[in-house]
Formats: sequence, structure tokens, C-alpha cells
Amino acid sequence: MSADERGNGDGNAVEAGESNRSLYVESPIIMATVRVVAPFVFTFGLFIMFHGADSAGGGFQGGVIVSTVILMLAVAFGVESTRDWITPERLVALVGVGVSAVLLLGIGTVALGGGFLEYDVVPIYHFTKYGIELFEIGIGVIVSGIVVGLFFGLAAGASGEGGADREPDDREGLL
Repeated sequence: MSADERGNGDGNAVEAGESNRSLYVESPIIMATVRVVAPFVFTFGLFIMFHGADSAGGGFQGGVIVSTVILMLAVAFGVESTRDWITPERLVALVGVGVSAVLLLGIGTVALGGGFLEYDVVPIYHFTKYGIELFEIGIGVIVSGIVVGLFFGLAAGASGEGGADREPDDREGLL
């Protein structure tokens, strides 16, 4: 084999300019481990989100832990199959739901005559605790959507789907 060729894993040579787009290697051990561990990691992430109202933890930390479940699934079962399941539109909708929940919670307290996120004005018993938990869930949803979106963006660059290989747009030089 010449210096301009390399193997692609199935005995066929790949030319130097051609990229190997399949980075996924199926591993039964990783797949079985993720099937067992993922529900526990997801539950732990939710616990951290809810626990932020009382002590250390919160939406950001819990959101990152919950998003690692999606990352584990992508590593175990392939980024492309996971991206087909969680489309960019779903990620944007997820982040939108989180932002909407946080804004609705804050604007709702203003509408009741208090300040932004001033839970004391809501006439529900212990709403301060519930309000903080709803806020933490909203932040967790936002963080989960953004972390998964960043992962998919980085994975797309690593697999050669976009970025350096694409043709430059004439409008890019205008900024």
C-alpha cells in the first residue's frame, strides 16, 4: 500500500483525500452497559435537579447529568441513529420549552404584583419551594438541550459532515 492510501477496516483502501465517515464501532459490552446504567444516571440527574431547591445541586448540574444519558446512547448505539431519534428541531423545541417555563414562572410572579421570580406573591401554600423546583427543572431542560446540541455539532464536525469540507459562502466575508 502506498503512502497515499490507508485501510478503512474492511480490507479496502481509502484514498488520501477521502474521509472515513463511519466512526461508530458496535460493541456489545458498551451497549449492554449503557442499557443498564442509563436509567440510573437519568434518575440521578433528576434527583440533582430537584435537590437544588434544598441544598447543593440544581438545574445546571442535573441538566448536564441528564444530557450524559443521551451522550451515552450516542456512544453505544451510534451518533447518527441517536441524531435521527433526537432531531435538531426537537432539541430547539426542548430548549424553547425550558426557556418558556422559566419566563412564564418569572412573568407570572410579576403579573401577581411581585418582582421577577418573587414566589411569595403566589397564593399557593409552599409555592416558594415549588417555584424553585419548577425553575430548576426549566434550567435543567435548557442545559440538557444545549449540551446535547453541542455534542451533535462536535460529532458532525468530527465525521466530516460540515465545517472545513464545505464550500465557502460568498456572504461569509461580509461580516
